[in-house]
Amino acid sequence: MPKPAPAIIPDAATGRSRPLSQPIVAGIVTALVGFTSSFAVVLAGLRAVGASPAQAASGLLALTLIFGVGVLWLSWRSKVPVTLAWSTPGAALLAGAGTVDGGWPAAVGAFLVTGVLICLTGLIPALGRLLAGIPTSLAQAMLAGVLLSLCLAPFSALGTNPLQVAPVIICWLLMMRFAPRWSVPASLAVALAVIAVHLATGGAGNLEGGFLPAPVWTMPSFSLQAVAGIALPLFIVTMASQNIPGVAVLKSFGYATPWAPSMLVTGAGTMLSAPFGGHAMNLAALSAALAAGKEAGEDRSSRWIAAFTSGLAYVVLALFSAALVTVVSAAPPGLLEAVAGLALIGTLAASVSSALAVPEERVAASVTFLVAASGLSFAGIGAAFWALAAGLLVRSLLKNRGQQGVPQP
Repeated sequence: MPKPAPAIIPDAATGRSRPLSQPIVAGIVTALVGFTSSFAVVLAGLRAVGASPAQAASGLLALTLIFGVGVLWLSWRSKVPVTLAWSTPGAALLAGAGTVDGGWPAAVGAFLVTGVLICLTGLIPALGRLLAGIPTSLAQAMLAGVLLSLCLAPFSALGTNPLQVAPVIICWLLMMRFAPRWSVPASLAVALAVIAVHLATGGAGNLEGGFLPAPVWTMPSFSLQAVAGIALPLFIVTMASQNIPGVAVLKSFGYATPWAPSMLVTGAGTMLSAPFGGHAMNLAALSAALAAGKEAGEDRSSRWIAAFTSGLAYVVLALFSAALVTVVSAAPPGLLEAVAGLALIGTLAASVSSALAVPEERVAASVTFLVAASGLSFAGIGAAFWALAAGLLVRSLLKNRGQQGVPQP
């Protein structure tokens, strides 16, 4: 029997037909890379602010499912390869923040406030302009300070658990040399293999939770400390490190981001996912290039299909979130933190570079970085807020004196 002809789409530029499989494959790859490269960071962040394993699994499920549906709607309506993601820098910030007064319910309340702020950014242009007034160098320095302890985790774990952590680091390093895009997914695969060996050799008793997705509702509570220590830094980091770069990535491929609809979808999605443990969602940045670039086909007008496919793939991946959480929760000490730290090294490098890019603002950025890295907590408010406040204060003082730059010997 003759083979069935592959599905084809017309190329708007040449009029010729191209296989539909190209954007579909690109969409699946986008979802796999986006999910596997950072879900460990999300789990670490949610657990750090008080979530139980079941609540963290619920948060991962809610985020993946809701932003997957958001991608389907945005890409279909706009015919632009818009992709969404959870806030990886935001999760890293949570991992460094620790618990706040009120515990997990207060953190959930802060997530809700973050969603409201994201929605307002899409509705009120003045709020976007106010956010743009925060110097990029300080926002990136705050993020870099938060990331520092997380990125040290793989090497700290190497000293305490070398036989199980070393294979993960070696795999990551080799993949960075030969296939950088797959470095974190590959190191995650090695970590899962290490966990499987650990479970098979007596660690199965550490398994907690089930393998089927199960949403867990948490009634939010609200406190000034949680809003200042979690919601505001989470909002700033999500906007500065995800949404604005996400717009830039699409623009680099010749697409205009539907800004207001994207902010409304991600803000409403954050609000909807928050009671189930989701912290924040946003425009995808790095993984957006997979759906908007040539990997999704030469015909730019059909690349939205890649984004749409990634949305479908995320919905499928959401079904496996509980099983992943159950397995990684039984990991040997330090292993999950090592994978999360490796996933964030690139983000740390980019943040440090951006923070120090303007010579006149290096002192203020350095103070911001050091306060964030110190883990300072005062009045129940975490280091991220005080880092940004200190950086703005130093920048203002030195700006008047014209001495922001680091003195040269």
